[in-house]
Amino acid sequence: MTVGLVALALVLTGCSSDPLADQYREGSSKGFIAGDGSVTEIAASARGEAIDFTGIGENGETLASADYAGEVLVVNFWYASCAPCRAEAADLQKLNAQFEDNGASFLGVNVRDQAANAMAFNDTYGITYPSVLDVNDGGMQLAFSGSIPPNAVPTTLVLDKQGRVAARILGQVTSPSILETLIRDTVAEVS
Repeated sequence: MTVGLVALALVLTGCSSDPLADQYREGSSKGFIAGDGSVTEIAASARGEAIDFTGIGENGETLASADYAGEVLVVNFWYASCAPCRAEAADLQKLNAQFEDNGASFLGVNVRDQAANAMAFNDTYGITYPSVLDVNDGGMQLAFSGSIPPNAVPTTLVLDKQGRVAARILGQVTSPSILETLIRDTVAEVS
């Protein structure tokens, strides 16, 4: 009986579809796992613990979760040679400018580049918000791995005023209005 249940479980597992695993198996050698743009919202009552992080920015400054206490934080995982990251950069910067001094801040997490490449990207795309350089230790990715992980690059997370993940866009932000709504809704939440 137990062997039959194990065999059935293996068969059923083989039938399920995992888009990220499928992308890997296709062998396209993209060099990255692309998200599908799916949006996940988490009800306030179902959010996990606050994310605690510290990292070094591209200008050598220390950036920490405590710096953003009491405000909504939009965290974007990216790297300079990522085509979807380049495609969404202008939209993210526009939203950053829109929400600056209006209840939300933006923070990038560069997962592959050193400071010079990150700063060149910022200059090219007019990015004014800081980024943590996560290439050497992966500390930022690790900090977020327990709640709703950034499984693809780019991934954009919206953290609530308590520092908990409220929403995730897995892949390129193709509709800035959706991200804008996620930010507005999170800013409007009563603490």
